[in-house]
Amino acid sequence: MLETGLSHTSSITVSDSDTAITMGSGDMPVLATPTMLALMENAAMLAVADELPEGSTTVGGQISSSHLAPSPVGAEVSAKATLEKIDGRKLFFNVIATEGDKVIGEGTHLRFIVDRERFLAKLR
Repeated sequence: MLETGLSHTSSITVSDSDTAITMGSGDMPVLATPTMLALMENAAMLAVADELPEGSTTVGGQISSSHLAPSPVGAEVSAKATLEKIDGRKLFFNVIATEGDKVIGEGTHLRFIVDRERFLAKLR
């Protein structure tokens, strides 16, 4: 059942492909902000995935987050998303990224519940 409080934590070990240099968002070999944001979105998607109606999924609509500290290649980074509010098809999450005990980013994320077929039909 879809209800507030649902949460999930997604984790990665930072690799060269996750860095600002590779992503093109900066010129240093540290975790790229777009990679951190994608990890937050992944955690939010997975927090509710098992509770959605058959044929439904969620898509990202908006994300707002700080990126407070750098993480080197080899660091273990986690993002936790917690469902804070449900408004029809809109799902509002609190997101936080950490490296060990250190908070490296935090913010909010909005996802929309969509029917997979109808959503993909918009591409045609």
